[in-house]
Amino acid sequence: MTFQTLWRLVAPVATVAMAAAAPAALAQAPAAWPSKPITMIVPFPPGGVADTVARPVAEAMSRSLGQTVVVENRAGAGGGLGMAQVAKAAPDGYTVMMTLSSISIIPEADTILGRAPMYQLNQFTPIARFTADPTVLVVRADAPWKDAKAFIAAQKKGDREVTYGSSGNYGSMHVPMEMLRSQADIRLLHVPYTGAGPAVVALLGGQVDAVSTGPASVLQYISAGRLRALAHWGEGRLASMPDVPSLTELGYPVQFAQWSGLFAPANTPPAVVEALRNAARAAAADSRVLAAVQGAGSPIQYMDAPAFKTYWDADARTLAQVVRKIGKVE
Repeated sequence: MTFQTLWRLVAPVATVAMAAAAPAALAQAPAAWPSKPITMIVPFPPGGVADTVARPVAEAMSRSLGQTVVVENRAGAGGGLGMAQVAKAAPDGYTVMMTLSSISIIPEADTILGRAPMYQLNQFTPIARFTADPTVLVVRADAPWKDAKAFIAAQKKGDREVTYGSSGNYGSMHVPMEMLRSQADIRLLHVPYTGAGPAVVALLGGQVDAVSTGPASVLQYISAGRLRALAHWGEGRLASMPDVPSLTELGYPVQFAQWSGLFAPANTPPAVVEALRNAARAAAADSRVLAAVQGAGSPIQYMDAPAFKTYWDADARTLAQVVRKIGKVE
């Protein structure tokens, strides 16, 4: 048999085999990601917990990924506007979000208010949790209440209506105060702002009497003698505030954690999610991130995606129950 005859027999088979193999080879080819800067949305104004965590984490992730990670604050609707933007973003890894536990609250609140939710939780892919702090009840240093018992007793007496600021209706500063109000049977007037930063500024300026927020938002002012922490919504004592009791200790069994976590839009390619997870893991161990976040009063409590997803699911169920108990708030 001549070579030409043999080739006529085997060439069609070889051509089919090569054609079949080509898509598989292309499918296994590594994608050139990231090939441009990544946007990290923080759905709150500067100065709050999410912003405090996002900025050093973004810098660390930039170093790992070899591309700039740019933090953009997109505040409004208690964080809902920025979260909805990320939910609808292209799932290509170029838009991610650092947000708080209020991500789980807003869809339930929208339902209670009789409107279409701005987003659903299944529109997000969890990447990593970075912090998980109980919120802290804070007043100005010149306030008449020296501890939480005095604060609660004063509200029971009703000498005057005490106001508290928050990041918006049903947000992670509103919900814990409503939990305390219900448990202690006291009267408080809620004053919503666009984020933790503006709410803390309002407290410092005397526009409101108290806030409940993460330690990272207020520790510097407590250290400077401008604010006083009365209690917190955790279980034990906080390392950053060892002299501050929990509300549970004081006989009011209410607990609330304001965690910060990194998310991508749902359906982001698995390889990109894996790269984001690796960069987030490196950021959580980065000495500069540790110094910045822990220096603000929030120790890193890192969870990788699988553990974070389990934690988030359970927390979301609890928060949905709390929101339903609060009911409709105009």
